[in-house]
Amino acid sequence: MLIDAAEGVSEQDKKIAGYVHESGRASVLVVNKWDLVKKDGKTSLRYTETMRHELGFMQYSPVVFLSALTKQRVTRIPEVVKYVAEQHAMRVSTSLLNQVVRDAVGINPPPSDRGRKLKIYYATQAAVKPPTIVFFVNDPELMHFSYLRFLENQLREAFGFEGTPLKLVVRPRQGEE
Repeated sequence: MLIDAAEGVSEQDKKIAGYVHESGRASVLVVNKWDLVKKDGKTSLRYTETMRHELGFMQYSPVVFLSALTKQRVTRIPEVVKYVAEQHAMRVSTSLLNQVVRDAVGINPPPSDRGRKLKIYYATQAAVKPPTIVFFVNDPELMHFSYLRFLENQLREAFGFEGTPLKLVVRPRQGEE
């Protein structure tokens, strides 16, 4: 995803980024014309924070600042794209995945709803490109979106998944409805 440094994140950029995210594609945020921006010690950090705010749903994408005109950092793009492609196609073993989920539940137990408590029996990776994680639970209705986001953050912390959206699916365990 190419962004003009002088212009910033435009409405069109947001729409395109939304399509990329919704389709489950891996992405790298490339900021071009970086040579035109007046810089101090924290310019790239501030610019990244602004982009993360504007593209809130793409927090996982790495950012590369470059100048096509001066060829500054242009050679970094292939290595970052290759790394993100590997993350997009990464497969995690079920045992390792379940260990991370158990640890996450130990840190922050699922909330209860009207006396009913969510139980996560196990998780497995069903697909890659994008990585799709299926959680088998006692009642999918009890899985609040904020707890699912917490689990996604824990998975990203443990395995990376940098540059790729995660698709998280919640299903009842076989034999339960």
